[in-house]
Amino acid sequence: MTQLLQMIEFALERGMYASRWLLAPVYLGMSLTLLAIAIKFFQELWHLLPHILEISDANLVLGLLSLVDLTLVGSLIVMVMFSGYENFVSQLDIEEDTEKLSWLGTHDYNSLKMKVATSIVAISSIHLLKVFMNVENIQNDKLFWFVVIHMTFVLSALLMGYLGKLEHPPH
Repeated sequence: MTQLLQMIEFALERGMYASRWLLAPVYLGMSLTLLAIAIKFFQELWHLLPHILEISDANLVLGLLSLVDLTLVGSLIVMVMFSGYENFVSQLDIEEDTEKLSWLGTHDYNSLKMKVATSIVAISSIHLLKVFMNVENIQNDKLFWFVVIHMTFVLSALLMGYLGKLEHPPH
């Protein structure tokens, strides 16, 4: 009976461990979101460039902030895609003579979580800056909620960082 239970436990553990591969198509699907962001980036650039000499400085900055925003989101997707794959599915087998991102294999779950949180704060900051650049057209109550939401992201990131330090104190 004990041997049967051990065999069941072994099979159950192997099945659970193998189920991590269900995430692989999810990470592959994230590469399609990168394609969508690249298309949107070049669409925005295509709309901005022909009018570069006639638009105001403020509208130029708003357009550039949109491009930076899309770039940050794309970078966040790359980081989550590769770090998540390496942390939860399998290590990437990259040949020695192939260019390798220096940060690959260096992000554990906690550092990945912090990078995502700080990226969200940066993206929110850019969005808030875009709102402030157009402040005369924004109602005060909406402006208030934009700031409250941004500060919620900031406080969440700070709390996650603090809790991460409590979980893993520096040596």
